[in-house]
Amino acid sequence: MVVTARLRHTAAGLAKEGALFWIVRPEVGFGTARGLNFGRRVAYARWWRAASRSPASVRALVALLVLSLLAPATAGAEPQKLDWETGEGKSYAIPALEVSGFIFGLNQFNRHVIDSKEYGSDFKSIGDNLTHPLVIDRDPFSVNQLGHPYQGNIYFGFARSAGLDFWRSLAYTLGGSLLWETAGETTPPSLNDHINTAVGGAFIGEAAFRMASLLLEGGGQNPGFWRELGAAILSPPTGFNRLVFGDRFDAVFPSRNPEIFIRLRLGATLTNEVNNDIHKDVKRQEGAADYSITYGLPGKPGYEYKRPFDYFHFEFTAVPNAGHITDAIENVSIRGLLGGRRYTLGDDFRGVWGVFGNYDYFSPQIFRVSSTAMSMGTVFQWWLSRHVALQGTALGGLGLGAAGTVGDRAEREYHYGLPDPAGPPPHLRRPGDARGDGPPVLRRRDQLEP
Repeated sequence: MVVTARLRHTAAGLAKEGALFWIVRPEVGFGTARGLNFGRRVAYARWWRAASRSPASVRALVALLVLSLLAPATAGAEPQKLDWETGEGKSYAIPALEVSGFIFGLNQFNRHVIDSKEYGSDFKSIGDNLTHPLVIDRDPFSVNQLGHPYQGNIYFGFARSAGLDFWRSLAYTLGGSLLWETAGETTPPSLNDHINTAVGGAFIGEAAFRMASLLLEGGGQNPGFWRELGAAILSPPTGFNRLVFGDRFDAVFPSRNPEIFIRLRLGATLTNEVNNDIHKDVKRQEGAADYSITYGLPGKPGYEYKRPFDYFHFEFTAVPNAGHITDAIENVSIRGLLGGRRYTLGDDFRGVWGVFGNYDYFSPQIFRVSSTAMSMGTVFQWWLSRHVALQGTALGGLGLGAAGTVGDRAEREYHYGLPDPAGPPPHLRRPGDARGDGPPVLRRRDQLEP
C-alpha cells in the first residue's frame, strides 16, 4: 500500500505540474497540459479520477505505466537515441512495461466485454495456474492457431522496435505468453498456446518488423505520413513506439540492401462441386487477394545472412467476401532463416542453407491445417538462361501441427500432431485409436484423465 500511495502521489504531482503522456509526436505536437485546450484537460482529469477510484492493484499498474512512459518527456536529460549498429539506446524496461500493459488492457477488455468468468483472473486463479500442469486446450481453431500467434507478434514487436535483437525479443514473447496464460485467463495454462504464441508469434513478428522497416527505409531520413501509417499497420508495436517516443526509436532498422521479390495477385475462386456433408455452407464464388514477399533472395553479391530472417518468405491470402469471418483469412505462411550460410555451385547456382523457422496457417472453406515448426534445408536459385531462373526450397523438420475439417462451425473439431513442416498435413487419428501407426496425437484438455 505504501508503494501504491507513493506512485499515485508522484503521478498526481506530475499531472499537476503539467506533464502529460501525449499520443502525437513530441516534435509536432504538445507536451504539457498547459498547451492543451480546456476540453482535453477535462477529459484527462476524468480519466485520472476514474483510475483513482479503481482497486489498489489497478491504480498501481496504471501509475507504473504512466510514470514509465512519461519518463522520456519528464527527464532532465535527453534519452539516448537508438543506434541499430552499436545497440546504444535500446531499452529492456520499456517493452517489459508495454507487454505488461497490453496484457492488462486485453484482460480488462475481455473481462468486461467477452467473458467475465474466463478472464476474471484473481490471486486464486493465478496461484492455481502456477501449480497446474500444462494442458492442450480446445479453443476455436482460429483463436489458437492465428489469434495467439498474432498476440505473440505484438509482444515481440514491442521488444524488437525498442532496439532488441531477435533472440532477446523472443524471450519477451515467451515471457508475455507465460504472463497471459497465468494471469490473463482463469483456465489452466496451455502448451499449444505457449508454442503458438511464443514461437509462432516471434516468426510473424520478425517478418512484420522487417517489412515495416523496409517500407520506412524507402522514405530516407524522414519517412512520410503514408509510410509511417503503412509501417504501423504492418507492425503496430513499431508504429506505437515511433509515435510515442519520437526521436528515441526513430532509427530505422537497416536492411543491408537485400534482393527482394514482391507479388500481389487479385482473383476469384469458383467452386463447382463439394462432396461432403457441409456443401450447403460452402460459398461457391469467392474473391481472393494474395500478397507475398521474398526477402534476401540468394545470389546477390555482398549480401550476408548473419541475422535471423535475413532471408524470409511471407505469404498472405485474404477472402474479401467470405461467408464466415473465420474464412476471411485463408492463408498465412512464413519461413525464415534463423541461422545459416550461403553457397555456390558453379557460375549459375546460388543458395543458402541452415535452420529455418516455419509458421503456416491454411483455412479454406472445407479444411483447416496449421503448424509451427523448425526445419533444416536450403533455398536456392538456379539461372537456366540469362532471363530465366529456377527458384526452389527443400526443408525437413519437426513441429506442432493442428488439422481438422470445418463441419463444426465452432471450430473445435481438430487435433494436434507432430508434422513434418515440408510434408503432408498431420495424421488425423483420434486419441484412443487402437492403431499404433502415425505420429502421436496430443490430447485436448477435455480428453485428459481426471
